[in-house]
Amino acid sequence: MPTLRSGLLSFAFLTSLFATSIVANADTVVNCDTPLDIVRLASPLTHFGAKLARHEAVTIVAIGSSSTWGAGASSHEASYPSRLEAELKSLFPHTPVTVINRGVGGEEVPDMLKRFDEAVIAAKPDLVLWQLGTNSVIRDQSSNQHAALIREGLDRIRTTGADIVLIDPQFAPKVIAKAEAPRMVQLISATGKTENVNVFPRFEVMKHWSEDDHLAFETFTAPDGLHMNDWGYACLAKGLSLALADAAKRPLLSAKAALVR
Repeated sequence: MPTLRSGLLSFAFLTSLFATSIVANADTVVNCDTPLDIVRLASPLTHFGAKLARHEAVTIVAIGSSSTWGAGASSHEASYPSRLEAELKSLFPHTPVTVINRGVGGEEVPDMLKRFDEAVIAAKPDLVLWQLGTNSVIRDQSSNQHAALIREGLDRIRTTGADIVLIDPQFAPKVIAKAEAPRMVQLISATGKTENVNVFPRFEVMKHWSEDDHLAFETFTAPDGLHMNDWGYACLAKGLSLALADAAKRPLLSAKAALVR
């Protein structure tokens, strides 16, 4: 049986990996700064973590709209799901990891729910990453009706036994120009707490790049002012991969501590 050390990464090692440089364009290298205190997930990923510890093949489904599909990236390989798969394979070289990209441009939550059976459940995922909310915001739709729809989707994912992480909207010019943006971010956060489901704070991560690291939007967003570029997707994937790894190891650390006591 794999030991804790061999199966999963230490907290100190995870933290050290955040200071990483990524090429923003042909001439510029920018530090990828995604502090663990921002991206740390609230709850352990017990199913995902157990499979990683046993070095069993892991399947992750990333469902969402165009920023999951990879609009703004130079290629499909530069989308966040593709970059996430590469990051996780680097972190867990002895575990087969597959990240399936189920992003479809322009979709809102009701559209995604219509294809959950085929796009998500049929894949028998160990972890589902559900990116949502952006299209409703930029179309000036109220977030009020989303809570019930999100709960419906979460209930359907739970039937698979998979762990779940919600991903909120991006902090990009065309999103933050909308009054509904902070309300949508808050709704997703509140729903995650109520439903005991993790939320990866993409909005807060990108806001940190802009307001704390003083990076121009052009560094991490595409010229359309909405989607991310190669650097943005790569840095997002790096932060997400380390947040997932940190949450995956927590149950094993807790069990080990209990044995010591």
